[in-house]
Parts: sequence; C-alpha cells; structure tokens
Amino acid sequence: MKAFLVVATAIAGACLVAWLTGMAVRWIARRRYEPFLMKFHRACFWPWATMLVFGTLYYVLPATGISSGKLAGYRHGVQIGLIAATGWLLIKYLFVAEDVAFRRLPVNVANNRRVRRARTQIGLMRRMTALVITILTIGTAAMTFGPLRAFGASVLASAGVAGVILGFAAHTTLGNAVAGLQLAFTDALRIDDVVVVECEWGRVEEIKLTHVVVRLWDERRLMLPTSYFTNKPFQNWTRHEARVLAAVTLHLDFTAHIDEIRAETHRLLEQTPLWDQSEWVLQVVDGSDTSICIRVLASASDGPSAWDLRCELREKLIQYLREKHPEWLPRLRSEFKP
Repeated sequence: MKAFLVVATAIAGACLVAWLTGMAVRWIARRRYEPFLMKFHRACFWPWATMLVFGTLYYVLPATGISSGKLAGYRHGVQIGLIAATGWLLIKYLFVAEDVAFRRLPVNVANNRRVRRARTQIGLMRRMTALVITILTIGTAAMTFGPLRAFGASVLASAGVAGVILGFAAHTTLGNAVAGLQLAFTDALRIDDVVVVECEWGRVEEIKLTHVVVRLWDERRLMLPTSYFTNKPFQNWTRHEARVLAAVTLHLDFTAHIDEIRAETHRLLEQTPLWDQSEWVLQVVDGSDTSICIRVLASASDGPSAWDLRCELREKLIQYLREKHPEWLPRLRSEFKP
C-alpha cells in the first residue's frame, strides 16, 4: 500500500507540474513569441509530461519500500523510459525549431535565393541532428544493460575493423548522406531551385540526407540520390539569381523581313507581364538550303515565368506569321526545265 501511494503521488505531482508549466507557457505566449511558444507547447507537452513522470518515478522508487530485487528491475525500466522520453522531447523540439524558422523564411518572394539556401541547410541539419539523437538515445538505453556494457568493452579493440566493414557495407548510404551535406553547405543546390536533370525540367521540392525530390513540370516526381548531384553535371537555372532567359527558335523563308519580325516581337513583349523589362534580342542564328533560323531571347523573373513566356511568344509569333505574312513561312522551291 505504501509503494502504491508513493508512486501515485509521484505521478500526480509530475502531471501537475506538467500542467502548470503548460499554463505558464500559454500565458507567456499571449504577451510575446506566441507562434513559437504555442507550437512548442502543442508539440512538446506530452514528451515533457512523460519525461517528468519517468524522472519522478526514478527518484521516488527507493522510498517505496519495495524489495531490492524488484526495485532494481523497476528502476531499470523507468530509467529506459526516461532516456526514451528525453530523446523524444529533443526531437520534437527540433521539429518545432525548424517549423518556426521556415515560417520566418518564406520562399514566395521575388528574390529568394538566400532564403532557399537557409531552408535547405536548416532542413538537412535538423534531419542529421535528429538521427544523431536517435542513435544516442538507443545507445544510452542499451548501455544500461550490464551484459551489453561488458560486451562493448570486449569488442572495443576490434572497433576499427568493425568500422571498416560497416563502412564498406553502407558505402552508398553514407556517401549519399555526405553528399547531401555537401550540397547544402557548398550552395550547389537549394530548395525550389529550377534544374534540368535527366533531360527533364523541374523544381527541387525536397533535399533529404540520401535523396533529392525534383517536381517536374507535369507534376511528376523524379527521385535522385544526392550523390547524383555531386558526381554528374546538371543545369541549375537559379544558381546565382532567379532571372532566366526564355528562348524561342523559328525557321522562316529567306524572304522574311527580320526588322518587321523584330518590331512585332518587341510589341508582344511590351504587352506581356511575363517579361521583366530587362533584356531581349532577336537574331538570325543559322541557315540551311531551304530556310533561315531566328532565335528570340527574352528575360523573365524566374524559371516558370520563362517557360510561360517562351510558349506565349512562340504561339503569338506563329499566329502573326500565319495571318499577316504566310509567305514568310518555310517553303520548298523547285525548278522545272522544259
């Protein structure tokens, strides 16, 4: 009966402390830092309460009058629960910190290169830190068992050989994890970058420790290992800035008036909001036996706008040629001799 009363009192006291701290956090949140504190309270309340309960039980169990044999087993179980709850709380806090940081770093702004870089690094560091905490939590809980401590001491001398074997076995996974950190901190790739990989155009949606998710233009997802971006060439259209040049290529007859087409192109650019009013040019870049090749380059604020600008220019220029000057479209000429 005494043991039951001590344990029940300890649990009730821990729950009361958890409730009071939750009330204090909510009260402080009304005055300052409300988004962070409320998010922190919702995500971390149960891990915090669980840690308080196990911590209180660990310290009050010797006072319950339980026999030493049973007491050791009970305290060991409570100790493992305390270690697990502490790891749970730390990981939840990392998620809250990442979410709050992302709220302060929105990507839906005009010049978001630094923001995307920061979000990429924060996300990868959160994943790496959570992985380290998980490993430490499991390792700490395992080391509470006496046989495991003895076993660890006996194999310590062969840790070098085991590490080499483990390194060879996990070569690909570890290589991808290192490549993920390299991408984040060398600024080679960021969240929301516009890239061309495997002959596909898309945006970087997620950068994990081991793989990168690219959202393609048709809403498909291309999954690539992070080592792909450190070992193979790829196009990054937003490496230094978001502005991208849209290119339109047309094949016309030799009789086409380039100056008139250039004037029409400028008129079309002035009418579309997709052009950022920065740069544009129309040039004859090639020719063949039957036609000439003209190319229009026009700048846009970002990759998606450049794609839409390219399609719009191509469509309206073809319409202009078809309706106003069909004789400028490519033609095949032949000569008959009597």
